[in-house]
Amino acid sequence: MSKNLPLLTIVVPCYNEEPTLDETTKELTRIMDKLVSNKKINNESIILYVDDGSKDQTWGKIEEKIASNRYVHGLKLSRNFGHQGALIAGLETAREFSDCVISIDADLQDDVEAIIEFIDKYQEGYEIVYGVRDKRDTDTPFKRNTALWFYSLMNKMGVKLVPNHADYRLMSKRALDEFAKYQEENLFIRGIIPLLGFKSTKVFYNRKERFAGESKYPLKKMIAFALEGMTSFSVAPIRLVSALGYLMVLIGIGIAIYALFAKIFSYTVSGWTSLMLSIWIVGGVQLVALGIIGEYVGKVFKETKGRPRYTIEQNSYLEKHQEKYPDLMKN
Repeated sequence: MSKNLPLLTIVVPCYNEEPTLDETTKELTRIMDKLVSNKKINNESIILYVDDGSKDQTWGKIEEKIASNRYVHGLKLSRNFGHQGALIAGLETAREFSDCVISIDADLQDDVEAIIEFIDKYQEGYEIVYGVRDKRDTDTPFKRNTALWFYSLMNKMGVKLVPNHADYRLMSKRALDEFAKYQEENLFIRGIIPLLGFKSTKVFYNRKERFAGESKYPLKKMIAFALEGMTSFSVAPIRLVSALGYLMVLIGIGIAIYALFAKIFSYTVSGWTSLMLSIWIVGGVQLVALGIIGEYVGKVFKETKGRPRYTIEQNSYLEKHQEKYPDLMKN
């Protein structure tokens, strides 16, 4: 195998993915074999599973695959750090030894055949290749509409996201090196990648139904993820609070003028309803404002602590390179 062929690592975050790993490994191995046989990637390329503190036998399955499959290696985190934390751990581990890295979820909803086109685009000179859903037919109408609303809102807030793109992408080593410079704890990956500014393109594919298991992004987590993205990249919510404050002042001035005219012309009205409405509206706006400001204060609080974004318990990927890269192991 020519040394000029790129060494690819496919990073696969896993959380309670025991039911899917056999099929996922089978499909990814098939793609890797095809790429190697077509001399598009180095035969030392890797599938790197990142176990994000799973509660089932996910890590046991990964160890089985490590022993039986030449492509497979594993990264075990000490606890659950969340999907984005596991993804960052995989990307930062893989970048030391890889020419390019592809991230994909373990549920097989993303079409693995697109990986071949990812590599073709990489060899054409693209540093970042986004996997973009061509359709959202597998989503419920609610999820489809809220996703469109989210992308539209983020765009208006100045956050440049790639619509219908999640975390299925290829990044070159140079892009990964630049990505590693972003050290904030509250790292919104989908917003950071477009900021890198390297030559990029899109590969469109049709998303499939989940092979097995349950979605790791229920509505509650989707809302939290959206809020994380908004507050990590934009001060627009705080400006919205200021705008609401000005609006309430204008409404207050209007009520004051109305009350003054009512007094002058002896127009008597019952004040209880308007008073209660004013209290509830103003109180609600104040609580919303405090909540939004609190999100930013909380982020500042987390950043000042400087805690690590993940902790690695076991790393078969690095062990493989111990003899090949002894200097890295000393650092």
